[in-house]
Amino acid sequence: MTYSDWAREDLQVERTADCSSGSPSYGRRSRLNPAAGLLCSQVSQFLPVAPNGRNDPAHSDSGEPATYPEMQTGGGESRLEIRNYLTSSYAEEIARDVRLGLSGGQKRIPSKYFYDERGSRLFEEICMLPEYYPTRTEMAILQEYAGAIMEPFAGGDLVEMGSGANWKICRLLDAAWQADSRVIRYVPVDVSEAALRTAAVDLLRRYDGLSVLGIVADFTRDLGSIPDNTSKIVSLFGGTLGNFTGPEAESLLGMVAGLMHPGDRFLLGLDMLKERAVLEAAYNDSRGVTAAFNRNILHVVNRELNAGFDPLLFDHVAFFNEDAEQIEMHLAAKQAMTVDIGLLDMAVEFREGETIHTEISRKFSRESAMRLFERAGLAAERWFTDDAGWFSLVELARND
Repeated sequence: MTYSDWAREDLQVERTADCSSGSPSYGRRSRLNPAAGLLCSQVSQFLPVAPNGRNDPAHSDSGEPATYPEMQTGGGESRLEIRNYLTSSYAEEIARDVRLGLSGGQKRIPSKYFYDERGSRLFEEICMLPEYYPTRTEMAILQEYAGAIMEPFAGGDLVEMGSGANWKICRLLDAAWQADSRVIRYVPVDVSEAALRTAAVDLLRRYDGLSVLGIVADFTRDLGSIPDNTSKIVSLFGGTLGNFTGPEAESLLGMVAGLMHPGDRFLLGLDMLKERAVLEAAYNDSRGVTAAFNRNILHVVNRELNAGFDPLLFDHVAFFNEDAEQIEMHLAAKQAMTVDIGLLDMAVEFREGETIHTEISRKFSRESAMRLFERAGLAAERWFTDDAGWFSLVELARND
């Protein structure tokens, strides 16, 4: 039984009237969805209930493997291994990042701190919004082209950077399992050991013969922890690359190129340039879910650092910066205020209208993407996209 089969069974009990009745929550999807006008019920088949993924940073010793005997082959070998390569604690990182980010001229908090348990739930809700096209468009592309992507893959490691939930990787696994029983090991890389374990157990239940090596690591720093002794497909889905500045993105892609050998491939998701109205609507939804997601970063700072932010005193601001070709998300102070951050022994002054920059989401043309790939030592072999060209999955090889 494939993941899609399991998802359809789950959805028979999980689907509500809102998903099928053209309710106000979903009735406007066709105007903003280029991926063949997917109905909510069809989108739900792509987005089964999944673990939220980022609320439990791991704190075990760096590099120590953890095996789970209950997930064994018939010969008694474990199908699941998790290795932890994190070298600093979550508490240390958020303290350092917030102190540095709120001390500069343009105040910043890194977007990775959106994703506590509440933030992860909010992001999953964002993915289902009618205005937010990226997830369902990418899922539709995967649904159509997964067979073509997996057909040349004889077996080896299927690596996913920033894995989180299983929504997308299962399209590739379904295609491989429908084709034959080639040997595949799934290698998810994520900062949350709890999320990796939960997602891995789910996959092992669904795919007989699959093994999983979970890498608990920050993929921006620890790509060297990924095994390089077998053929592999590396994936970075979503618009994740767009959350990095140009130099950061080039550095990250260069590190991925360094992992690759002849025959290896890198499957990269890119959100493409399009009309300002479509882009800005995706980050300013009518239900205010993205605003709540943006403000959630202040709840995280309050909890982790004993800070005194009142999230309701900050407006959600998201706009397309044409010069930089990126969406920017900010939190703008509604009034002048001082916010104490207890664990940092720090008081932060805000002027009325002053912002905290929380995220960028860069958008790409084929030309800008190709220039970036070339600088990073990669070459595009195949492009997969929707009819409107709103989103792309690019298959890359090392440019030797």
